[in-house]
Amino acid sequence: MRVRLVRSPRWAAAATCFVVLSLGCLAGCDAGPAASDPTSSSRPTTGGAGTAVRVLQMNLCNSGRADCYSSGRAVSLALALIHEHRPQMVSLNEVCRDDLGVLGHAMSSAFPATTVASAFTAAQDRPTQAPVRCQNGQEFGDGVLVVVSPPAVASRSYSGVYPVQDHGDPEGRVWVCIDLATRFAACTTHTTSASTTTALDQCRYLLSSVVPGISRRNDGAPIILGADLNLSAHGSPSPDSCLPSGYQRADDDRLQDVVVSPGVAVRSHSVIDMQGTTDHPGLLVDVVLARH
Repeated sequence: MRVRLVRSPRWAAAATCFVVLSLGCLAGCDAGPAASDPTSSSRPTTGGAGTAVRVLQMNLCNSGRADCYSSGRAVSLALALIHEHRPQMVSLNEVCRDDLGVLGHAMSSAFPATTVASAFTAAQDRPTQAPVRCQNGQEFGDGVLVVVSPPAVASRSYSGVYPVQDHGDPEGRVWVCIDLATRFAACTTHTTSASTTTALDQCRYLLSSVVPGISRRNDGAPIILGADLNLSAHGSPSPDSCLPSGYQRADDDRLQDVVVSPGVAVRSHSVIDMQGTTDHPGLLVDVVLARH
């Protein structure tokens, strides 16, 4: 199921700069419009039908090596978006390991009296089998952050390298998940950009092999995946080709998706202009967990 894209203008870039500066992030801020959900400043609530979770998916292109790198400005804007939209789950691609700590602190500030669970896994340099490194020497890869509200629940992280890789891609692609016992598992991945066939195989492996195993260990709890699947929303194959029966997704009209397993419903979503700080928009999605 593909959920229809919703766009509507909301906040000015000046507000972004104010939040970034208030956090002491002086990396800079571009002016420019953002497209977002008009109700995005409200906090998702718990109701009779289930619990709402707000998910923010971003590819920040923060390695320092790619043409889309913006000297850390993507992380500064991500900080502002977390304070503005208050996501309870943030999935990240193309980030350095320490970026998770910076963004996790912003989530803690946005949700006082909570903890933030995080997990990171480095992409693999296929020729050397070593972790890929950012220009600053930190490991480069994918991460996921989840707000854990009282009463706290146990969490466990899982990660892995895909058994199928594209021979033309020197970066070994990976996946990572946080399993929040009795609630849900939060995952992210960045599949290969070198081949749509391999990207599709990696997506199928994650959703048909990895995810069911995590769900079984968590008594069938649902899965939320925020990802850069490198499968075009309108292409062939599209991300729908790797979704098991009963799964839903929302996309940014390009290459990023939030995918949910049975037991989770997509309520609304929107695309956020990242103001030239990265080559991907942000994808903000509200989902609802059925009572488990």
